[in-house]
Formats: sequence, structure tokens, C-alpha cells
Amino acid sequence: MYNAEWDALFHHISDDFPSTSSEPLVSKMTGTTPLDIPRPVPTQFPTPPGSDEMAPSPLCFQEGFLQDDLASNINVSVSTTFHPHAALLPIPTDLIFLSADGVFFYVHTTQILASSTNHFNGLVPPIPSIPELCNDLGPIVPLPEPATTLNIVLHVVYRVSCANYRPSIDTLIAAIDLMAKYGLPPLRHIAPSTSLYRLVLGQAPMQPVAVYALAAAHDLHDLALPVSSHLLSFTFRALTDDLAIRIGPVYLKRLFFMHLGRLDALKRLLRPAPYPHSPTSTCGFRQQKKLAGAWMLASAALAWDARPDLSTSAIEEALLPLADHLPCSVCRRSLANRVRQLIIQWSLVKRSI
Repeated sequence: MYNAEWDALFHHISDDFPSTSSEPLVSKMTGTTPLDIPRPVPTQFPTPPGSDEMAPSPLCFQEGFLQDDLASNINVSVSTTFHPHAALLPIPTDLIFLSADGVFFYVHTTQILASSTNHFNGLVPPIPSIPELCNDLGPIVPLPEPATTLNIVLHVVYRVSCANYRPSIDTLIAAIDLMAKYGLPPLRHIAPSTSLYRLVLGQAPMQPVAVYALAAAHDLHDLALPVSSHLLSFTFRALTDDLAIRIGPVYLKRLFFMHLGRLDALKRLLRPAPYPHSPTSTCGFRQQKKLAGAWMLASAALAWDARPDLSTSAIEEALLPLADHLPCSVCRRSLANRVRQLIIQWSLVKRSI
């Protein structure tokens, strides 16, 4: 039965609350609709100066992933070289690698399989280890390596230069060691004609022992050969057990023989004294014999403390002062010619393994 008092009470309550409308309640509370929830905002990493200004499309997550964070912006780091719009190949990307520090790399399964001898350590065809995480451009495969190292490895896969990133020598060494794990034999991919070879060789003088050990570990003779010339000053007392194991017996023997060979060559070159001249009224055989004796003593002292990296200036400083005790101008000229000849011969001695 209709009751006037209940009707008045109903209208009183209606005036205290907003009327029903088609607008969702969430818009009343937050000012947005569910479709207006901020999407992940990608950033690009690593980014060399002015390398790329193109931003990839936002990542799309499955419903239920990161639900607590959907009300706030999510920063996603994407490689500046390997992003969905990079057009490295005429086909779209179908696989995503996620580095240990949270950088996404969009790649092609066909290119990975064509370059790797072990299906990229068995990850391709991949099975995502995080089933909740997906992307419309392919499955996401987490990797345990940082982005700086993985970036170089993927540049090798696509046969493009990573010089614009200016990687450090430590990063280059770590990346080359990682290549073998993912089925990219360094011996096949690091040759004098490649950009990676030139990058490593250009920074070899900063850490020649580490680069030589890298070349030895992967049997990169074309790299070890020029790098060994920077090891003429290396002292074997600084050789640790771990370093000796990494270099291995073959390349350690070559390095050892390079040092011994140069020292033996120096002793051999120092042995002949200045060539004697015909006796004169002021300088006979006895006077010239004194020069030969002085040469023998000076050269013996030089050879005793000599190192494989002995400089030509050190040779001149040890032998040319002998002329100060020679009254004969012909003997002084003969000494100068002999020192000059010695320096030329020493500069021609092999300086590498």
C-alpha cells in the first residue's frame, strides 16, 4: 500500500546522493575512465648522444599483470637500436629479450637462429619463463646479463657496428666471453675486417694483458698478434694463476718466447765492437783495442739490465758517451756509425708473438 510518509523519506534521501547516470562510478572517484588508465611510457636505453630519437610503441601487458601499478605511469627501458620500429630487417620483430637490468630488446627469431649454433643457448624457440608477461610483438625471454653486454652481442648477431655506444674495454671483453655461451663463436665473428675487432684493438693499450688473455682464451690469433706488442714491458712476476689459466699454455709460451727472443737478439747485436780503422800516427792497434774493451764493458752492462722493451734512447745513452774518452776523430766516427747500425738492427727485431 502506498504510504505518503515513506514516499517523502525516499525523496529526502535522493536529494543527498547523486542521481544515477550512465557514467561509471570510477570516473566520479578519479576523474578518469578505465580506458584512461596511464599506459607504460617507454624510455630508450642505452642512449648515445643523438643516436636515435624514435620512441617505440608502449608495451602491452596481459590483464592482471602489475595490477597495483596500473594507476601510475610505468617507465619501460627499450634499446635504441633494437626497438619495434628499428627496421633492421624487412620483417617485423617476433621475439623480445629482457636484460637483467630491465631493458627490452626487440629481435627476429630468424636472425637469431641463423647466427647462433645452439639456438641462443636453447632459448630460441623460446618458452617465456614469466608466463604472465606477454607482448603483441612476441614472447619476452628474460636473460641474466646486463643491457650493455647484451647490446654488443646482439649487434654481432645483426652484423652492425656498436661503435656509437663507445663501450668500455671491460664491457667488450665481457660481451665476447658471452658470445660463446649463446652460440656465437668469437673466432668466426671477430676478424680484422669487423668493427668489433677494431673496437677491441683500439682500446687494447689500456689493458693489454686482459685483451691478450681474451684473445688467447678464444684462439683469436689475429687479435693476439698486434696486442702482444703492448706486452714488451710485461713482467712475468705479475702473472697470477687465474691469468695463466685463462691465457693457456700455447699463448703463454708464445709470450714467453717473444721476451726471450728479443733479449737474445739484443745480446747478439751488442757483441760486435766498432769496426777498426787503419792505423794512423796518432791511433794504432793498441788505442783501438781500448775502444773495443770499453764497448764490451758498456754493452755487457746494457745487456745485463736490458728488458724486451729497451728503447733506442737508452742504447744511445749507454754507448755514445764512450766517445768522450776517444782522442781519435776516426774512432769517434766509427763508434757513432756502430751505434746507429745497432739501433736500426734493434728496431727490426720482432716485437710480437
